[in-house]
Amino acid sequence: MTDATTDPPPAAGAPTTPAPERHRRLRMAAVLAARVRTAPLTLVLFIALWVVGAATGSLGAGPDQPLLERVGVGLPTLEAGRWWTPLSSLLWMPGIGAYVVTTLVLLLVGPVAEQRLGAARSALALTVCQVLGSLLGVALVRLGVAADLNWTQAVQDQIAVGPAPGLLGLAAVLSYRLTALWRRRLRLLVVLMPVVTMLYIGHLEGVRRVAAVLVGLLLGALLFHRGPARPRGVSHTEARVLVALCLVATAVGPLVASLYKDAIGPFNTMSELYFSHVPSAEEVADACDESARACAAAHSTLRFFDSPGRLMAALVPALLLVLAEGLRRGLRLAWWLTVVTELAWAGLLVWLLVDNYDEFARTGGAGFLIQLMGEAMLLPVLVLVLLLITRQRFDQLLPGRVVRRLGAVVGATLLLSCGAYVGIGWLVRDQYEPDATFGQLVAGLPSELLPPAYNALVPDYPIAAGGTAQATQIWCGVLFWAVALTALLLAFRRPVVHVDAEDAARARELLTRYGGSTLSFITTWDGNHYWFDERGEAAVAYRVLATVALTTGDPFGEPAARERAVAGFARYCDERGWTPCFYSVTPQVQQEAERLGWRSLQVAEDTVVPLPDLAFTGKKWQDIRTSLNKAAKQGITAEWWSWADAPIAVKDQIRSISEEWVSDKGLPEMGFTLGGLDELADPAVRILVAVDGDRTVHGLTSWMPVYRDGVPVGWTLDFMRRRSEGFRGVMEFLIASAALGFKEEGAEWLSLSGAPLARVERGGQPTALDRLMDWLGRSMEPVYGFRSLLAFKAKFQPEYRPMYMVYPDPAALASISRAIGKAYLPHLTPAQGVRLMRKLSS
Repeated sequence: MTDATTDPPPAAGAPTTPAPERHRRLRMAAVLAARVRTAPLTLVLFIALWVVGAATGSLGAGPDQPLLERVGVGLPTLEAGRWWTPLSSLLWMPGIGAYVVTTLVLLLVGPVAEQRLGAARSALALTVCQVLGSLLGVALVRLGVAADLNWTQAVQDQIAVGPAPGLLGLAAVLSYRLTALWRRRLRLLVVLMPVVTMLYIGHLEGVRRVAAVLVGLLLGALLFHRGPARPRGVSHTEARVLVALCLVATAVGPLVASLYKDAIGPFNTMSELYFSHVPSAEEVADACDESARACAAAHSTLRFFDSPGRLMAALVPALLLVLAEGLRRGLRLAWWLTVVTELAWAGLLVWLLVDNYDEFARTGGAGFLIQLMGEAMLLPVLVLVLLLITRQRFDQLLPGRVVRRLGAVVGATLLLSCGAYVGIGWLVRDQYEPDATFGQLVAGLPSELLPPAYNALVPDYPIAAGGTAQATQIWCGVLFWAVALTALLLAFRRPVVHVDAEDAARARELLTRYGGSTLSFITTWDGNHYWFDERGEAAVAYRVLATVALTTGDPFGEPAARERAVAGFARYCDERGWTPCFYSVTPQVQQEAERLGWRSLQVAEDTVVPLPDLAFTGKKWQDIRTSLNKAAKQGITAEWWSWADAPIAVKDQIRSISEEWVSDKGLPEMGFTLGGLDELADPAVRILVAVDGDRTVHGLTSWMPVYRDGVPVGWTLDFMRRRSEGFRGVMEFLIASAALGFKEEGAEWLSLSGAPLARVERGGQPTALDRLMDWLGRSMEPVYGFRSLLAFKAKFQPEYRPMYMVYPDPAALASISRAIGKAYLPHLTPAQGVRLMRKLSS
């Protein structure tokens, strides 16, 4: 890495040599140890938990019953007058597993909370959430008992111990002191996971945790004077992560509940369908009393669980976790597969409830059946609603060859598995009880491909008794799902490409060879289609919105061919009934368009800084010199990275800073000619970050190359973010550092990019459209600050170059305006549109 204030920036990706893995682990352990040493509350609680547990013999299976009744909290202890139990319950846990898990949570949450809140506030929050959360949880159980809720009847005699409610409440308070990115993620985790586990496991401890989180959220609002949370903007990447986390919770919560032998949650009725259980001796005996076939089926299931086939028991949560990875990456295929899975799940639940209507009706009547229906359908319905609301976020397409390969692998494996099951089964048909027919083997395929709990769907499936039949029954389904899930996961992890991948590669080759305007590199961004002239010497990047073909910057390619490209692309659009519109183009393209009789309108102002004679001397550069000097005094340096090679800690801080910026706006990120996090991943893009001695990122800028003869001769600023509480002059410092570094490399200029809806006065009488654009710029200023951005760029004494929109027909301006708005804000929701209009009118 290089300090860009003194040395030229190295090639992207070459700043550092990664430390050996062992050294990195040792350094991480040292950092964790240092944090714990500087967190007295965490250290004291850690020691107290293990010392008290060891001294009272509670580490293995928790406190014995007499001790539990003295220190645990619950309806029995509070009714007995043991008022101290909400607090004393903090120092014991129910077993060694809880000790290990809770200690990990403590080491993760405690040091961060003490750093952000202070030790005194952290202790206060932990204590208040533990005590009030316990009291509120017990009170909720008492209300449930009074309301005659079946679930709470089973919970009322439980006594709970453990500091988990206090720790989760502390995490909820801590969320108020985090950036928007981690505030949102942390709140989702501390709310969603306790709620799901409470609904499925149903123990008193779960109720305490949910109550403590609610107390923590309220306490955080009181401590930090935060009102009710306002709707906030979420970046596309973060929205996908949050949806994926919700799907993970719906998979892990019921799975964890299924592992509890005594789970009594109100939504635990269908837990067997999430994770198939080994039949108990009592269940096998009951089956044998029922019929010979039921007895054979029970013993066959026992043999299934004594083999690798037991992996099929967790098929449903495994599938949901794989689909969550696809959702995290914003893949449309993952969205559709998740929708189909949830619909199939909901349909299966309805079928099971209807099929067992008589039994459920006898058990608890129509009311009980309605309750079961609501409990079973709630999660799939909520997931489907969430997916439908966020469907526009999942617009990433996998390469066609990857999808075709995935389909071929899964299809071939399915045919092979089914063929092996039926074919081998037919050859050894006498190894089934009774002997299997070909039709029974075909009809029994669903039992082969689904977990054992689903065997009831095929009541007459063949029951394997012989060795070969058993091996076929065990391995065919396991191998199919192992291959299918692995192939699906590998496909989801493939890089997402442009809609026209081959054309994109061809366009990039033209761009690298011949170059283009200062904004030419944005033609490589995802979402563009490409038009090439007859000789393949020039190209235009465009996207079609309704009937408007909106271009991204100038045509690019061989200089003479660029001039012909405007007319050529216009003919191409005319043949398809589209209205062409060249957006953010240079005066050269404007002149070519005017020769065709087109109209033009200035839509932005480009700012270009020549580099050969750049020197930050004289009064006009005072602000820049001040920023450079202050950064040096504070130990802040500029480091160059590519996204692929940047350390995880740097990437995480970049995401957090960006998410905070989006959240503060309360509106979605703008796209089209304005890049976001996704555009940082291009290997040609160079990222300059400002870091201090503690490796805290104060701000960052990204720079896109502009080529000539395959070599970058200029660089254009794209992504620009600063930490809200960071070094105030960080943007001036970063841009000045980049300029000095690029100058040393021999670059001719850098562009600070165009400021939309802003322009400098050049004299002359403005047209009605110019006045309209000026009004839009003033109206949008409180929201996006384009004019302030142009004023900021003036500090670097740039050359101002107008950027135009050119179009053939004034009558199409309305549709062109809608297309531009859709291009910049493709994911604008109605609610965000209302907030935007309110901000514009305020």
